[in-house]
Amino acid sequence: MPPQRVSALPRQRSLLLPAVINPFVQDTELSQAAVVKCVLLGVFLVPLRAILMCLVLAVTWPVSVMITFKRPLKGAVEPLTGWRRFMCRTVLAALGRTYYFSMGFRVVVKGKQVSSTEAPILAVAPHSTFFDGIACVVAGLPSTVSRVENLATPIFGRFLRCLQPVLVSRHDPDSRKNTIQEIESRAKSGGLWPQVLIFPEGTCTNRSCLITFKQGAFIPGVPVQPVLIRYPNELDTVTWTWQGFGARTLLLLTMCQLYTTVEIEFLPPHIPTEEEKKCPALFANRVRETMAKALGVPVTDHTYEDCRLMISAGELTLPMEAGLVEFTKISRKLHLKWDNVRKELESFAAMASSCKGGRITVEEFAGFLKLPVSPALEELFSLFDRNGDGTIDFREYVIGVTILCRPANTEEVLRMAFGLFDTDEDEKITQEEFTALLRSALGVSDLNMAKLFKEIDADGSGFITFSEFQSFATTHPEYAKLFTTYLELQRYQAIQEVMPGDLELAGQMSSGEKQEDSVSDKKDD
Repeated sequence: MPPQRVSALPRQRSLLLPAVINPFVQDTELSQAAVVKCVLLGVFLVPLRAILMCLVLAVTWPVSVMITFKRPLKGAVEPLTGWRRFMCRTVLAALGRTYYFSMGFRVVVKGKQVSSTEAPILAVAPHSTFFDGIACVVAGLPSTVSRVENLATPIFGRFLRCLQPVLVSRHDPDSRKNTIQEIESRAKSGGLWPQVLIFPEGTCTNRSCLITFKQGAFIPGVPVQPVLIRYPNELDTVTWTWQGFGARTLLLLTMCQLYTTVEIEFLPPHIPTEEEKKCPALFANRVRETMAKALGVPVTDHTYEDCRLMISAGELTLPMEAGLVEFTKISRKLHLKWDNVRKELESFAAMASSCKGGRITVEEFAGFLKLPVSPALEELFSLFDRNGDGTIDFREYVIGVTILCRPANTEEVLRMAFGLFDTDEDEKITQEEFTALLRSALGVSDLNMAKLFKEIDADGSGFITFSEFQSFATTHPEYAKLFTTYLELQRYQAIQEVMPGDLELAGQMSSGEKQEDSVSDKKDD
């Protein structure tokens, strides 16, 4: 009796969709009344505020020059001391507050900031706009992490030098290591250096969630004080993300408001346990959970790499949201690197080129494979379609290819599959041999395999060699389960749930063999 196929799979909780699908979009809609209000207020407020801002900058620049006089251009070997440090923390901080006040910001401070000896690092989130620099001003101008190019910015570059930032260089391959070492050195200086203020998310979001925290702030293993930023305004004119209003538009809209409220809340310092000191990722996650709870928002495993994938998706004429896969979770569970996922995105784009919305139906999936819709192909499609909505998005595709198809494309398995097609054992597969087996495997009697055969037969010789077979199977992993059908006594072996929501795949085994876990089955997030 032939084994029963399994058409549905229990889903891993760890690979389910995130609570917030796209935290990198700013979707503020301006009503007609809001536009009229902005115009009427802006006529008076924008010129006035622009004049005030210029006056503040006119005073700030000479003060900054005085503080940094005869100091090294790219950072300082020694921390500011004496009158320089006093002017930085009092005069310059006051000018910073005045500057934001002149822009119309009303600042509300909650909680108490501790000293640099109690918490050498301030972790600020959510990071959603260029206005978030106000947290640095409120905190008394601690050091920040900044690109070295920012030092060359007129006026603001001189102001930045007063903060003695930890500098990051895009051109230095050792920059990341040097940055972490510098943060650790300052954090363990016993209060000689100012606190280091870090936005651990590493990119701007729309404040709907907290994305993955980068580990730089947590590697030193010292106490970290979480700092929350809120913008509780009726109209959001500050959020600056990858999709939405540009910087100039947001600046203009903000200056057209009567006032813009920003809340800065200092939470109690998080003192790491010994376990957290040994594992910065754990330390970062626990701080993030504390901050998310205080904010009342979920956490997701999106990262800056998701932004890069989102931009890549746009370049491939896919909807930008198609690239959002929660890169941290996907890469950790499936051992994928950026280049691998970017390559899969290109494959997905090729498949989705005829679709609208970046989602693939079973008919489009079959058309890409040059195969008819059949029970076997529907079965394969259902394994990709993790949420059961009848379509495959890029997230489902990269998970499906990695879990279902890549393991089947080992050279040993492909050799055996090639042998099944090569019935006369002449190291060549003719079109008749190829068609006969796939007709049987797919259960379709009137299957026209000419297009697929020609695509695999790269040199047009009229037969398929093993190298052509292997090359095609490697670059088209979607075929792996179809090519290896007869290597399994059971097409898709019985699936067992060890825990609710966990997925065990054992697609490569005979019915009498002991099941093995998929490479991603047992790894906890």
